[in-house]
Amino acid sequence: MWRSFEPGSSPVDWCEGNYSISPSIAEFTNTLSNLLFLLLPPLLMHLFKDYGRFVNPGIHVIWFLLMVVGVSSAYFHATLSLIGQLLDELSILWVYMAGLCMFFPRRYFPTILKNNRKHFSLCAILPTVIATGLALIHPALNAFALMCLGIPAFGFMIVELKRTKSARVYRLGLRCGAVWTLAVVCWLNDRLFCDTWRNLNFPYLHALWHLFIFIASYTFAVLFAYFSVKEERPQQSPLLKYWPRDDFELGIPYVTIKSYIKLDNNTNI
Repeated sequence: MWRSFEPGSSPVDWCEGNYSISPSIAEFTNTLSNLLFLLLPPLLMHLFKDYGRFVNPGIHVIWFLLMVVGVSSAYFHATLSLIGQLLDELSILWVYMAGLCMFFPRRYFPTILKNNRKHFSLCAILPTVIATGLALIHPALNAFALMCLGIPAFGFMIVELKRTKSARVYRLGLRCGAVWTLAVVCWLNDRLFCDTWRNLNFPYLHALWHLFIFIASYTFAVLFAYFSVKEERPQQSPLLKYWPRDDFELGIPYVTIKSYIKLDNNTNI
C-alpha cells in the first residue's frame, strides 16, 4: 500500500521531462498548469451566488470539486505516484457525476424514476461507486475511459444548443465545443506523438490540456446551469452574463436570475 505513495510509482508518465526544471517536482509545467483550477472556482462561487440562492446551492459543489481536481492533478504530476494518479482520475469521475445528477434533462429520465431527480441521482451514484472500485483495480485504463465521458456531455450540449433561442448562449456553446476539441487534441498528441513533440522541443501539450479542459469544463457547467433553469424554472428568467464586462463575451461567463420576489424587509427569495 505504501508503495503507491512513492514518487514514480504510477505507470503513467507524460511527455514533459521528469525533474527537468525542479529537483523536487517531477513535471513542473504540468503541475503549475493546474493553478487555474484553484484560482477561478472561488470567483465562480461569488458570481453564482444568486443562482445558488434562488435555484440550486448544489452548483457550488461543482466549483468545489473542480478545485479538488486541481489539487489532485497537481499532486499527481508533482510526484507521478500511483495514489496521485488515482486521486486525479477519481476526482474527475466524481465531478462528472455531480454535473450529471444536477443537470441531466428531466425529459430523458426513465419512466420508472417518475421525473424524480433524487431517485435519478441515486441511480447515477451507484455506478460511480462501482467505477471507483474498478478504477482501483485497473488504473492504467482510467484515463482513456474518462476521456469517453466527455462525448455524451458534448452530445447533450449540441442537443440543448439546438433548442435555445438565445444567440449569446449559442455562441458560448460554440466556443465551449471548440475549446473542448482543442483540449482533446492536445491530450491525444501528448499521449500518442510524444517523440514528435520532443523533437520540436515542445513537450508541454498536457499542460495546455489542463488549461483548455478547465475552461471547457466550467463553461459546460455554466451552459447546463442555464439550460436547467430554462427548462425547469423558466419563470425565474435566467440570464447569461460575463465578468468583468457584460459586453465582452470572452470574459468569464456566469448565470444570474432576473426574476425574484422582494419581501417587505428587502430580503430576496
